[in-house]
Amino acid sequence: MKNSGIGGQAVMEGVMMRNRNRYAVACRKPDGEIVVDVKETHSISEKYRFLGWPFLRGAVNLIESMVIGIKALTYSADFIDDGEDDKKAKEKKGKQETVMTPAAIALTVILSLALTIALFFFLPVFITGLIESLTGWDSPVATSVIEGILRMVIFIAYVASISLMPDIKRVYRYHGAEHKSINCIEHGLPLTVENARNSSKEHKRCGTSFLLLVMVISILVFSVVNCFPLYEGDSAAIKLLVRFGTRLLLLPLVAGISYEFLKLAGRSDNKIVNAISRPGLWMQALTTKEPDDAMLECAIASINAVFDWKAFLNGDNGNDLSGSAETGGDSAGQCGSSGCGL
Repeated sequence: MKNSGIGGQAVMEGVMMRNRNRYAVACRKPDGEIVVDVKETHSISEKYRFLGWPFLRGAVNLIESMVIGIKALTYSADFIDDGEDDKKAKEKKGKQETVMTPAAIALTVILSLALTIALFFFLPVFITGLIESLTGWDSPVATSVIEGILRMVIFIAYVASISLMPDIKRVYRYHGAEHKSINCIEHGLPLTVENARNSSKEHKRCGTSFLLLVMVISILVFSVVNCFPLYEGDSAAIKLLVRFGTRLLLLPLVAGISYEFLKLAGRSDNKIVNAISRPGLWMQALTTKEPDDAMLECAIASINAVFDWKAFLNGDNGNDLSGSAETGGDSAGQCGSSGCGL
């Protein structure tokens, strides 16, 4: 398998694909037409080179991916079929693209990070502190293990619960279409619906695997930190805040380590690396579902807008494998409901 370097995200009724400094969102309109929107994006690490260093770039990539993901989701939300009344209203007013201001995007990212930290970091620390208070148990390693297990249980319960929502079920199917399309070209096959359909919906560079890695690596990192007496007072509240504060400070490091392993996993078929990656692939059973051909067409259209997969299959590892769509336009093009991008 050859690593293409492209990545993506499922959105409402579509797929976003990113290649270097460009990303495309391909969405299926209620009338069956696929609309592809291409944008340019630049990492802050291009200006501040040190932010692209190993173990620093993971946290930067995480934030930038969230920003792009929110933009893509906002754009795709316009293509949800809300019923006949809503269609008539849009016909009268004319459909307009929803645009979030930079301030709104920043606020959304901050709130998303705050919710993630509260749910997956503060809550496990708080519950672990209660267990320590009730049992009198004070083992640094055991505390980190219990906290890590709680974090993973909360994460799995969260993913499993939202998967019951009808809209999320469809997003997970588009997630499967994203993986299958990337796997198709990375295994040397022409990017067609048939080839994508027969490809795996598991991928080692998936964000689900990344999050699970964060959970596991946090156990190791926090176990080491817990061995040092950062606070020796009697206040349970201060002890809780100190422990939570160290988690926040170390989160970029944990994300950085997880990111570097994910990059390694994406370009390696080493048996040890594959074994470590396996739990993440198992976890993807919750977040990726089998897509239909229409969903695969969206993923293929998105790839075609930013990636020259034919050159890639011919062995080109050049610096520019972008597709033929215009860069940075509001709309890169439209194509029919069948055969798009084939």
